[in-house]
Order: sequence, then C-alpha cells, then structure tokens
Amino acid sequence: MPSCLPVSVLVLIFLSAGAATTVYDGDFTDEENTPHLDYRDPNWCRPLSLSNGEARCRSPRGGGHRGRLGTRCDMSCDRGYRLLGRRSIHCLANRRWSGTAHCRKIRCPVLPLIPHGRYTCTQAFVVDSRCDFTCSPGYRIEGEHSRTCQPRGSWSGAQPECSDYDPPKIKCPPSRLKVAEPGKLTAAVTWDPPAATDTADKYLNVVLMGQEPGTDFKEGLNIIRYTVYDQARNRAVCKFIVRVEVRRCPELPPPLHGHLSCSSDGNNYGATCEYHCDGGYERRGTSSRVCQLNRSWSEGPAECVPMEMKFDVKTASALLDQFYEKRRLLILSAPNISDPDYQLQNIMIQKADCGLDLRQVTVVELLGAPPRERGRIKENLLHSDVIEGLRQVFRISRSYFSMVLLDSLGLDRERFIVPVSSEELFSYIDSFLLDEEERERLELHRDFCD
Repeated sequence: MPSCLPVSVLVLIFLSAGAATTVYDGDFTDEENTPHLDYRDPNWCRPLSLSNGEARCRSPRGGGHRGRLGTRCDMSCDRGYRLLGRRSIHCLANRRWSGTAHCRKIRCPVLPLIPHGRYTCTQAFVVDSRCDFTCSPGYRIEGEHSRTCQPRGSWSGAQPECSDYDPPKIKCPPSRLKVAEPGKLTAAVTWDPPAATDTADKYLNVVLMGQEPGTDFKEGLNIIRYTVYDQARNRAVCKFIVRVEVRRCPELPPPLHGHLSCSSDGNNYGATCEYHCDGGYERRGTSSRVCQLNRSWSEGPAECVPMEMKFDVKTASALLDQFYEKRRLLILSAPNISDPDYQLQNIMIQKADCGLDLRQVTVVELLGAPPRERGRIKENLLHSDVIEGLRQVFRISRSYFSMVLLDSLGLDRERFIVPVSSEELFSYIDSFLLDEEERERLELHRDFCD
C-alpha cells in the first residue's frame, strides 16, 4: 500500500469478526472530528480502569495493545462488589468504548434487633462481615449464634431469639414455732411474704400453697410453700414449716364411781376438768383441776366415796330424799324368802350387781309379812314404818312377787310381776332412764364388770 493516499479517498477500516473491510468514497469532505486512523498510536481508545475490579482485554493484534481499535474487554469485580453496566465492551472506531461498567460494594440488609439481646459485626453489613449475637443476663440464644453477610447480599442462617432460661429466685422466711394459747388447740401465725427476684423479668407471679399468714394453724407441722413464676414460666420454689405446739398435761384418769367433764381438748394447756361422782357417791377433794403451762395439773386428785346413808330413818320420805336425783331404786317384794320367783330373781340380781351399780340403781328388798316382815338395802335393815310407807306410796302387795323400778326423781317407771333377766332389765334402764351423757359413760365402762 502507498504511504500517501489522495484526499478524495477515505479509507475506513472496520473490524468485523477479526477481518478488515475497506470502504472508498470519492466525494468526502474532511471534517475536524473525523478520526484519523493511525496504527502507530497503540491507544486508539482511552485506557480502561475498573476500581475494585478487573478488565481482561484481548486485542486483534495480540500482545499488550489493549486500547487498539477492536479490542474487546471482559469486566469483573472483586469479591464483595457487584458489576453495574456491560460485562463486555469493545473499542469502537470513534475512539470510544462500546459501554461502561463500575463495581459497587455489596451490602446485606440491616439486621433487625432481637428482644433482650444485641449483636456486633466485624465489618458492618458488607460481604464477609460476621455479626455475633449475645443475650441480656438471664437469657440464652435459641438458634444461630452468628450470621455472615454472603456474596449475594443475603445473611446466612436464620435470625436467632433470646429465650429466658434463668429461673427466678425466692427466699422463704425461716421456720417458726408457736405455742397455742390457753384453752386453744390452734395458734395464729404471721410472717412477711417472701421477696422474689429475676434477672430477666421485673414482674413475677408469686403463688402461696398453704394457709395464709395471720390465720389459725392447727397443732403439729404445717408446711408452707411459695412458688414464683416468671413470664417464661420458669419457676422456683421455697418452703418453710409452721409448727404449733399444744402443751399438754398427762391425761387425768376418771375417779372410781365418777367421771370427768373437761373443757377444750381435755388435757391441753388451760383446760379445766371437773370431778363428778355417780349417784350414791360424793366427791372428796378438789372440785376441778387446771392444766398449767409447765404441763402439770393444779391441785391434787379427787375421789368418789360412798354416800353416808342413814338407814335408821323412820319414814319412807326420809329414805327417798337421800336418793333424790342421785340414785334409782329397784324395790323387790316377795311373800317370803322361799318364794321361787324371789329366789330366781335374787340370783340374777346378785350377778347383775355390778351392772346395776354402773346404772346407779340401788336394790331395796321387802320380804314377808308382819310381824316377821323385813326390809333391807344390802345388809342394812329398814324400820317397819319405812317398809309400810313404801308399800303404801307405791302400792306394793305382800301377796305375790313383784318389782317396782323408780327413776332418780322417785317416780314409778315400770313394774315386773315375774322375774326378768339382767339383760332385759338393763335394756329397759338404758333405753328409758339414762340420759345421753350417762349412755356415753356407760359405753366407756361397759367392760368394767367383765
């Protein structure tokens, strides 16, 4: 090719698929902006620079001619950057590249805060930055402990949570002993409710399991429990003992031929026991005793001794007055001691003597007819006027066997004209003559006569 060409001839060389094409135009006017092909200038297009990235170029002439016409460059970004623009550009005849590109730093979305926790990141929210999660005291991580910003702009793993795992703390008051007041079997015990704390929650639910403070507690050990729950349903328990002591004296034995009536529980501190004697017996000694704080009884024991009966009285009323409201009478009458009904009944009465005494029944015998008539209470003989008075008052015949049962008021309650067994006699007395208290005492001493 000649070194110089006519002005009318313009040679345009286009590179297409690596081949050169020449176009001629005879009527061409040279303009100022028309590029002049000068293959001696290696930088046909301005040098490329890609911050935070790399442009890999291939020149049609090979070698290091990166800016020559037709040079093609592939654009790529460093790790952590995203390419914006053309991935591939080439150098055009107008000395410009066919496109532009630049690298923008990749950022992950801002991580949300987690309740009761926090996180710290090594490089904020850019690629390869690791954010480590920690929880407030009393909480622990549930899930991943860290997340890493990945090259595609998303975080690894899932967002963790802070769960309350630390149970609350509660301290109960110390156990306590309370002595029951005089005459009581309970004691009022008070205490201050325990305080509960928690590393996570300010508001806690404290539940009492047991009696409320300030109420009356029964004798013995009473266990009081408190349970505290935090908002995560973690719980803690404490307990203490309320012991109520009822000071007691040794149990008082009832007197022979008598009984005791005691207040409160009978032998606790402050209880009072009164002595009562059965009909036909009278008390000798103190009337009552009190259980003291030192667990001993006041005074000394009392006893029930037989009443001093006067059998030499001369009227029936004088005799009956001694039994009024004290003893019941069973008047047995027979024509003579050889009467078979009397002999049979006498045998049964002798066997029933203990049972009759428990039921406060005194047997009066009227035997025979004047002038040999006799009246007696056990071995004590009665005056003839007393015998006659009893027969007249209660209409008791001398002609045949009979028995009259009188209550403690001296009233005629039942008559028997044939002998009766002790079981029948006791059954009638228990059913119709004894009050409720006497029945209870009889039940307690039922085995006394065995």
